[in-house]
Amino acid sequence: MKKILLFILPTLVFLAIGCKKTYLETQPSNAAELQALLSKVNSVYAALDGAVKEQFASGTGGNTRHDNFGQKAFDLAMDLMGNDMVVHSQGYGWFNSDYNYTEWATAVDNRQSYNAWYFYYDLIKQANVLINNVDVVKDATQSQKDIIKGQALGLRAYCYYYLVNLFQQTYKGNESKPGVPIYTVPTTEGKPRGKVSDVYTQIISDLTAAETLLTGKTRAAKTNVDISVIQGFRARVALLMEDWTTAATYANKARQGYTLMTTGQYTATTAFSDIAASECMWGSKIPSDQATIYASFYSHMDIRTGGYAALGGQKKITKSLYDQINTGDIRKSVFQTPGTGTTSNPDYNQLKLQVPVAGSWAADYSYMRSSEMYLIEAEALNRQGNDPGARTALETLVKARYPAYSASAFSGAGLLTEILLQRRIELWGEGFSLIDIKRLNQGLNRPTGAGNHGSPNFNPGLYTTSPEDPRFLMRIPQRELDNNTSMTPADQNL
Repeated sequence: MKKILLFILPTLVFLAIGCKKTYLETQPSNAAELQALLSKVNSVYAALDGAVKEQFASGTGGNTRHDNFGQKAFDLAMDLMGNDMVVHSQGYGWFNSDYNYTEWATAVDNRQSYNAWYFYYDLIKQANVLINNVDVVKDATQSQKDIIKGQALGLRAYCYYYLVNLFQQTYKGNESKPGVPIYTVPTTEGKPRGKVSDVYTQIISDLTAAETLLTGKTRAAKTNVDISVIQGFRARVALLMEDWTTAATYANKARQGYTLMTTGQYTATTAFSDIAASECMWGSKIPSDQATIYASFYSHMDIRTGGYAALGGQKKITKSLYDQINTGDIRKSVFQTPGTGTTSNPDYNQLKLQVPVAGSWAADYSYMRSSEMYLIEAEALNRQGNDPGARTALETLVKARYPAYSASAFSGAGLLTEILLQRRIELWGEGFSLIDIKRLNQGLNRPTGAGNHGSPNFNPGLYTTSPEDPRFLMRIPQRELDNNTSMTPADQNL
């Protein structure tokens, strides 16, 4: 008989006291502990804060490898699986198996598929406890209950968004394919894979409820989900579903109140590593005493940390994309100019994503920026035939980077091509590459030759794929298949 899987158990309490349970533990949390947690609103807020901090924790699920550090680990993997990021050399090898498309075919413990399944379902488990129990917290006001439940719903939607995109192809055309199991209440019973359409229905339901609960509410910090973040996720989801009207409407709503960075702010070392930046909508605040050091995003990205990026694993923009950035566009300056590189800082090396202070590990993670919303709005308006509106949204963003920019020469399909190019430039290194390749039904198409993928850089071995290549999908962890009574080997992604 199969054991009951851990991921769905209601073990929220352990976050408040800072320890982890084993993967296969089948006993639910102590009822007295849960009752104590739910007796005081401050305890519930502490539990929510614990869930938020797990987004950047290393070692979750018992895996202490240096490619396991929460959301930004998956963001980096998805960019490396795209067309526009190059690995300079072998280095210590972290994430190279993502780059060459062999990592996600592995279903064993402590690899990326395992990490993602554990990470997102662990957060879902915690969100479910809050969602289903916060109404009984005696000393909480209705406003406090709304804020806690709204944030928990937002976190659950965020988790299902990534799960369904990591473990299945894009929404459009795949609505009836197996997605991921859907859990909305604490339970000890495993469920089968829900259809892709069912997962998206749950995501939209959660975001709709969260929007109602968080409207008019303020958040304590950008580490918490608020109404703008909910609207931003709604825009992302609608973009994938090709619901262009909703995508444009919600992207416009989400970006209100956020000021685009000036050119000086954009080139500062804090531009993408301090959530106080004007464009940052949501992120993790990571002081030095909570930094995960070598097992961190900036270790793999910023040569100034002395981490893996400085030891041969530099991440570079392709010459192909670099050459398409206009001269005078500030975004061109955050990559090492060709012909000026050094051994440690080679040509095309990324200088965009840096720690605020060289040699320090204190650096925040950004999960959503307002610039993304301008791009979603522009694309969605163009796809509705509203080119004037699309040009306005696009120009507002790009002029902040390159004042001489004009989109007046673009219309129709040409305008869409320009919007997607600007999306690749603007969001480089922020985790969108693979999901965009999938949703646009493009397939992998990596440029080769000097400054691009392959020799003398690290050879990824894979340069093109079909639009729905099975290698785009993570494998369901074997431990899940072994212990979830509602799954069989036939449920595995192949």
